[in-house]
Amino acid sequence: MPHFNYNGKLFPEGSPVIGVANRGLRYGDGLFETIKCLNGRLVFADEHLARLWKGMGILKFEVPRHFSPGRLQDEILALVKKNGHVRAARIRLTVIRGDGGLYDAVNHFPNYIIETWALSGTIGNGLNSNGLVLGICPGVNKSADILSNLKHNNYLPYVMAALHAKEQHWNDAIILNSQGRICDSTIANVFLVKGGTVITPALEEGCVAGVMRKAIIKELAVGSWPLEEKQVMVRELLDADEVFLSNSIYDIRWVKRVGDSTYGNIITQRIYQLLLPTIS
Repeated sequence: MPHFNYNGKLFPEGSPVIGVANRGLRYGDGLFETIKCLNGRLVFADEHLARLWKGMGILKFEVPRHFSPGRLQDEILALVKKNGHVRAARIRLTVIRGDGGLYDAVNHFPNYIIETWALSGTIGNGLNSNGLVLGICPGVNKSADILSNLKHNNYLPYVMAALHAKEQHWNDAIILNSQGRICDSTIANVFLVKGGTVITPALEEGCVAGVMRKAIIKELAVGSWPLEEKQVMVRELLDADEVFLSNSIYDIRWVKRVGDSTYGNIITQRIYQLLLPTIS
């Protein structure tokens, strides 16, 4: 039976560890990271944990000295080994505040949960051969504020967009920000290619500050590839030559269609090959 880690102790899957007064349950008061493990190595571990620590600072957690990135990495890898997921695993690391009401938290220390799942053999085997089919989710918009770039547990816009995508038989849904511009998708950052230039919504537009997004931007800069982080209108997305998504589990996935617009993947393949040494 798979196990999970709650505050440093291992429990069998399904064990009750959180009560009804937990602020993570009541208010979504917390953060999470999704990390890939390949052959016992946590991919981009430092970047994930740096983002987590930044988020805990913004959410005003009081982080004890013994709660460190190194300790979390050790506990993640121990759980991966316990669950037999060393070859390829998806890890979810959740940090939540403890019990209390909105104004009277018992304390502001981070409680944490580590879960692992085995990844299929197709992960890491190259760019997806079948392009994704996406649509733009109506009626759900994401605000651009101090919380927007975080992987926080207030996930309702993405939940509703994912439900809509499933109803429409899409692989994913594009979410717009409160100004009606492209933000991100339910599980990924959005990139488009036009005339050889790679374009992605700026962080100020409200998208999550994705670890893979950061890695792609870094590699493009090293290769002197034309790149723009900016406001992206819906029409620009629909008129693009290529569109691709990025996240920490699937790396890069090319998009075949959004609405009535169809795309190729020639430059996306080149970007994937450029990124390959950092993700394999």
